[in-house]
Amino acid sequence: MRQNHQLALVETNGGGASSAMRDEIAAIFEQVLGRPVSLSDDTNIVEDLGMDSLGVMNFVMGIEDFYDLSIPLDRVAQIQTVADLMRAVEDLKSGKAV
Repeated sequence: MRQNHQLALVETNGGGASSAMRDEIAAIFEQVLGRPVSLSDDTNIVEDLGMDSLGVMNFVMGIEDFYDLSIPLDRVAQIQTVADLMRAVEDLKSGKAV
């Protein structure tokens, strides 16, 4: 059963939308992994963060809950880096075809 976790995030004023989204994504990673993470656009989600398949699915559910969207499994398979993830979320939020 999925649990809806509320995340407390601090708004950032200087980095723009992508910086704010990166901070949101980092907070979700930290919740799933149980440790602090440092992210850049080039961070590889599996290799750099040491996530296994269960961790990835927990993270995907966290992203879906936080942004109130559904990421198709074929799109999840295409996401390797934080930049890929941010692009996918932006596309899904704007209603672009995935």
